[in-house]
Amino acid sequence: MAPKIGYLLPTRESIMEGRPETGPLLALAEKAEKLGYDSVWVGDSLLARPRHEPITLLAGVAGRTRRVGLGTAVLLPALRNPVVLAHQVATLDQVSEGRVILGVGIAADVPPIRAEFEAAGVPFDKRVGRMQEGLRLCRALWSGEAVDWDGRWKVAGGVLGPTPHQPGGPPIWGGGSAPGSLTRAARTCDGWFPTGPNDAAIFGGRLADVRKQAEDAGRNPRDVTGAIYLTLAIDDDAGRAQMRVDKFLESYYGQPASKLRQWQACYGGPAEGAGEWLRGFAAAGAEHFVLRFAGDHDNQLNAVARLRQELGW
Repeated sequence: MAPKIGYLLPTRESIMEGRPETGPLLALAEKAEKLGYDSVWVGDSLLARPRHEPITLLAGVAGRTRRVGLGTAVLLPALRNPVVLAHQVATLDQVSEGRVILGVGIAADVPPIRAEFEAAGVPFDKRVGRMQEGLRLCRALWSGEAVDWDGRWKVAGGVLGPTPHQPGGPPIWGGGSAPGSLTRAARTCDGWFPTGPNDAAIFGGRLADVRKQAEDAGRNPRDVTGAIYLTLAIDDDAGRAQMRVDKFLESYYGQPASKLRQWQACYGGPAEGAGEWLRGFAAAGAEHFVLRFAGDHDNQLNAVARLRQELGW
């Protein structure tokens, strides 16, 4: 089966460039749908990497599209009260008539993100357990049954309404490439959704590990979707494209591009090379690509749409 292709809206870039208006972002989402993209995605951050709030923006995208999936790449559930999050996601899934994919992660251990957690009143060092328990509580509430919960949060006979359009709630994809992230995805998630590495063979090996752990846990390993988040700049001048990727990464994260490329999958160069790069990840098991463009989004949306036709996807 041909892999699906998603598109990450440039919410972070819009804020960095002093363009907070949502009209252009919604127009890009509409364009992606018209070009045949399978999904539209939004990232998440409160203060560390300021951008639009993802659930709210995706509700706007839902109102302007009819077919594309709507995903978070990735949401940080630990920053949110899970009862409120369950209500928001259920409503978004109803608004979009069942198109939500909830990509989740724990966030990198860097000073700006630690400060973000502190500002939200959330212990950074307890974020993994908080995320895991919070997602379990979300799923319990999405059942529509009365929920009694005695943990970090206290719920007595709580019934959520509306429940999601998708029975039991939207699929949850776990991000990250650390061993613990692979185990969490295998045991508790509906997909594994890393940002790298740039080596398709390594990605394939890790995906195989995730599915083996899922099988060992009594799950059907094919129930875990293999997805990957990729950054690319398409340009006939490979040197210029690589420089664009490096500049983009450094302005986005405030770290050297050489360090970021160690764990993020990136490509800069002609469309033909991008096709080979994507084909390699597809052969390694990637079923859903989420593409983040460095540079002009209109032109690159068009370029990947043409490339997809050439690949027969």
